[in-house]
Amino acid sequence: MRFLLFVFLFLIAATQLFAKTVEVEMWTNFNGEKKNQRYEPLIVSIDEGDTVIWKSVEKSHNVEFMTGGVPEGVGEFKSKISQDAEYTFTIPGIYAYICSPHKTGKMLGFVIVGNDKSNLDDIKALKYRGMSKKFAKQLIEDIENNY
Repeated sequence: MRFLLFVFLFLIAATQLFAKTVEVEMWTNFNGEKKNQRYEPLIVSIDEGDTVIWKSVEKSHNVEFMTGGVPEGVGEFKSKISQDAEYTFTIPGIYAYICSPHKTGKMLGFVIVGNDKSNLDDIKALKYRGMSKKFAKQLIEDIENNY
């Protein structure tokens, strides 16, 4: 029994030791272009247990998981405006997120956890608005072809 407890504790510790952290920047003027609001990188592929930190490089942005745009069992996540945010991903699948104030622009991104694309149809069915419709379509094609 002690051996099983030791193995269990070791596996938990090992998972945390090998977990990585990825940074995504939140921009207003990406590459010096005025009003070029976006996340960088746009798509992140990570393993279960990894953490994404969204860095507030320029003010007026946040991160919000899109309703219906996360794997089953994932709760709501919405950060404060102009603040860094972080989230540790424990459930595999694709996570779609937006910047609440700029959701009709190109301020959206995706996190793919565990190389699991089983909820891709749900991601495709989301209601993107304004410029984000065309932009989301391009990013989804990129996920289909390159991830």
